[in-house]
Amino acid sequence: MAELNEQLLRSVIAEVLKEMQQEGSDKQVSFKSADTSAPSQPEQAASADWFQSVGVAKPGTSSDEVVIAVAPAFAEHQTTNIVGVPHKDIIRQIIAGIEEEGLKARVIKVYRTADVAFAAVEGDGLSGSGVCVSLQSKGTSIIHQKDLQPLSNLELFPQAPLIDLDTYRAMGKNAAKYAKGESPSPVPMMNDQMARPKYQALSALLHIKETKHVVIGKPAEEIAIRL
Repeated sequence: MAELNEQLLRSVIAEVLKEMQQEGSDKQVSFKSADTSAPSQPEQAASADWFQSVGVAKPGTSSDEVVIAVAPAFAEHQTTNIVGVPHKDIIRQIIAGIEEEGLKARVIKVYRTADVAFAAVEGDGLSGSGVCVSLQSKGTSIIHQKDLQPLSNLELFPQAPLIDLDTYRAMGKNAAKYAKGESPSPVPMMNDQMARPKYQALSALLHIKETKHVVIGKPAEEIAIRL
């Protein structure tokens, strides 16, 4: 595991340095309005065939939907969480948890921020139920509800290395229960005091990579999921 983490860390560092070297020649993309007719830039098009943008996300009107708001690099510039779990599997489990409670999941991609809390605020503002699961590319997540302050939440999952697929599924289930007006017990989480120091450098680098794809002023996009 230590060797794997070192290899992953070296890979991420190399990618970050490469992007920093190219930064001087990159042109900034400006989004003056949501209905611009300009051709899509490479940053806007998801590369995964299972994860495709279908336009600007609109406010939901159905009280039986839960929004999953993912961060700017999700499924495109990063495809796994901090310990290598594929984003496709993570989304599949969260959706499954929501659907097990009889509700519908809707996925959006947030571009204005890479912060999991502020992405959640944008997500629950678009959610018909007012409930959102917010997810960074590295795996950190929260369940948030409309009208809560950004740094307040229903449930917080800060230790991404300890979140397995069963936990993501339970996260979806609890989000759906909150949307139905229930008060579920918080999702159980493992606790490892060594997780923070062990993954701190890698976590910081992944967040840097995520932040590089933030586009100030760009509205969230509706994502079509094909699992």
